[in-house]
Amino acid sequence: MSATLAYLPSPSQDFVPDGKSDRWAVWRSPAGQPRWARPALLGIAFVAAVLYAWNLPLVDYAPLYSEAVKSMSGSWKGFLFGAIDAEATYTLDKLAGSFVPQVVSAKIFGYHAWSLALPQVIEGVISVLVLYRVVRRWAGVAPGLLAAGIFALTPVAASMFGHSMHDGFLTMCLVLAVDAYQRAVLEARPRSLVLAGVWVGIGFQAKMVQAWMILPALLVGYLLSAPVETRRRMKHLGIAGVVTLAVSLSWIALYTFTPAADRPYVDGSTNNSAAAMVFGYNGLGRVGITIPGAREVTDGDVPIVVPDAPPPPMVDIMPTIRGNPWEDPTKATSRESPQGWGKLFDGHLPVAVGWLYPLTVLALVCGLWWGRRAERTDPVRGGVVMWGVWLLTFGLIFSVGTVPHTAYVASLAPPVAALSALGIVIFWRAYRGGGKQAWLLPIAVAAELAWGAWLWSHYPNFLPWAKWGTLALGAVAVVALVLVRALKTASTTVVTAALALGVAAMLAAPAVYAISVLDPDYAGASYDANAGPESGKIPGGPQSGEMPDRPEPGGMPGGPGGIPGDGGMPGGIPGDGGGG
Repeated sequence: MSATLAYLPSPSQDFVPDGKSDRWAVWRSPAGQPRWARPALLGIAFVAAVLYAWNLPLVDYAPLYSEAVKSMSGSWKGFLFGAIDAEATYTLDKLAGSFVPQVVSAKIFGYHAWSLALPQVIEGVISVLVLYRVVRRWAGVAPGLLAAGIFALTPVAASMFGHSMHDGFLTMCLVLAVDAYQRAVLEARPRSLVLAGVWVGIGFQAKMVQAWMILPALLVGYLLSAPVETRRRMKHLGIAGVVTLAVSLSWIALYTFTPAADRPYVDGSTNNSAAAMVFGYNGLGRVGITIPGAREVTDGDVPIVVPDAPPPPMVDIMPTIRGNPWEDPTKATSRESPQGWGKLFDGHLPVAVGWLYPLTVLALVCGLWWGRRAERTDPVRGGVVMWGVWLLTFGLIFSVGTVPHTAYVASLAPPVAALSALGIVIFWRAYRGGGKQAWLLPIAVAAELAWGAWLWSHYPNFLPWAKWGTLALGAVAVVALVLVRALKTASTTVVTAALALGVAAMLAAPAVYAISVLDPDYAGASYDANAGPESGKIPGGPQSGEMPDRPEPGGMPGGPGGIPGDGGMPGGIPGDGGGG
């Protein structure tokens, strides 16, 4: 381990090339890992699977998205172009790849709400397992298990992976892209970097330009850390970039080169252009920039009429919305969620993904500072940089642009989980080591205690016993950590108990919100992933604590006979409002 990374773990002690263990004995840890590592990982994966699949019998159809799956299941033309109607005359403002996992599931199990949500459960478990592998290679077994557990118990993940939302597909693709990228960095394998580009391209089919937001992290990380000369690093990145572009633009090319008379009309555009829909309406339009041919992103439900477009198909939509706003207005109260730069730090979005912000930032700062004199190819420092760039890139773009659905911010969950896990381990080691650095863990716990109290104050009526219990646990943890460190006479058992108490205090609040999805009223809806008191809240709908009218046939609250959103399908049918 580099001497400049005093408390950072070395990945070499845990990195074992895949394929050298008994693949069939999945319950046994590979050589080089503790015997308890694999059983612990399988336990975390089992908890994730139960959490995500718990409400499958009660899950609802996603408005409009489920109609696209039905159309794609019925004909090859509908499948290739992602049409929403049986005649394949219209698409949503999405790429067809968004719905492929659900189409496959529907063909195998039949067209049911639960079969459309099942792929997301599988994607969630895969994401948990792969994230463990990534963090284990980077920082060791303990951080890997912590990262897997933190990710599994992130509130937005607990809700999102239990519903038919293509954001889960994107999240899995991003984690798999980092997995392949990491092999490229550790072993200077260009084919692994190309594979990372393929996964980003597949993620592009799920959520378009949002998948490309990870590219700065992979680019900076590879340029900084790959153990080859600069010229070869640039060559590898160039090849991987071409592959990423080719996979990403494949569907747009299919659509562009197919005569307009032989394909559906593209929603999200005013000129039947897939490129305008992807890069305009679902791209630059999200940060307030309109390009020719792209439908303008608006805040209302006023449908946009395209004079030359054929009449749109009328889709019968009667979604089942479960969740707090339609169940009992006394269960929670909510402040108005902010817009602009503050949206990731106040309101429902940080409750969904940001409970560990203080720990994440502190780990990032300390990791960069402690590793400032490390060699260029140091994999631990390189990983800190990569996760940090991922976090900052997504955070900045989400702050500037619009976030129509809570599930968007699920892309922040992997870096938050990875950096938080690293922070717990390095601060634990620093605490045991003594000196000034030993106070970092009490500081982190205290910061998390204050931040958690702030976030929970948005919903004072949501599980008040759990709120006060977690706050009391945090207060006891801070006092115990300070006393043990100040007295310097405590036994090893007392020190370990204080450390465990501190870690539990930091993770308690997000775990409570995530586990609340076991109650269907707090599990979110297929149109917006919100665990806890914001469950069922959709853009344009009521704030938690208000009691809206229940949806009437043909429409939902917030729009004239359609889905609350930012625009409409050509010809006047209100659009899904989701965007990319």
